[in-house]
Amino acid sequence: MRIARFTTGDDPRFGAVGQDDSGATVIAVLEGDPLYRTPQLTGEKLALEDVRLLAPVIPRSKVIGVGRNYADHAAEMSNPLPEEPLLFLKPNTSVIGPDEPIVLPPQSGNVHHEAELAVVIGRIAKSVPRDRVSEVIFGYTCGNDVTARDLQKTDNQWARAKGFDTFCPLGPWIETDLDPADLAVRCRVGGEERQHGRTSQLIFDVATLVEYISAAFTLLPGDVILTGTPAGVGPITAGDHVAVTVEGIGVLANPVVAAD
Repeated sequence: MRIARFTTGDDPRFGAVGQDDSGATVIAVLEGDPLYRTPQLTGEKLALEDVRLLAPVIPRSKVIGVGRNYADHAAEMSNPLPEEPLLFLKPNTSVIGPDEPIVLPPQSGNVHHEAELAVVIGRIAKSVPRDRVSEVIFGYTCGNDVTARDLQKTDNQWARAKGFDTFCPLGPWIETDLDPADLAVRCRVGGEERQHGRTSQLIFDVATLVEYISAAFTLLPGDVILTGTPAGVGPITAGDHVAVTVEGIGVLANPVVAAD
């Protein structure tokens, strides 16, 4: 099931994305938040073009990033391969949805795109063994781990470089039925392909990440894990249009603007 969070001008709602008998894409409205209750249809259906998609989840707790989780990306940044997952946190205030602008902060002159598969946690999870990881995953979405590369180097830690407002686009929806083992992950900027990798190239796969992360701290429903980015990261500038695609999910597109 593809679950979207959307608005028609009122409070955010949730819906299942599919096609009607004519082949048009529609959202079948759900009762409440499917993270916390079994999805139930209200009977209302809306055309996808008549709604505004929002970030499919706003983590109440945290976004966990994983650095250098593709060997080719570690190599392009002249970094050694990590022996264990390299973790960092992004605040939930960095999360935006489809078509919302990535705002370039005045503090940085070198902001990069990073296309990623994102994992959405569906239940409280602590010290989860890898053979039970699927039980705590709600689904998957596209993510863009936007990074101020110059600040990442000068700060000697990554909180500010990766934590600015708008630096975590997520969307367009959550796919709940997906095998993450070998999915294409792509990024296009202005129509030019910059990144193209597959999740089979991850140094630490999804099960390993959830086991490792949940051993360190409790994961809560709605928490998001950004699994890492393939090679090809590069700068984005005002006026660019960034499109992240993950096979089996869809396209997450965002314009880039300068701060006012």
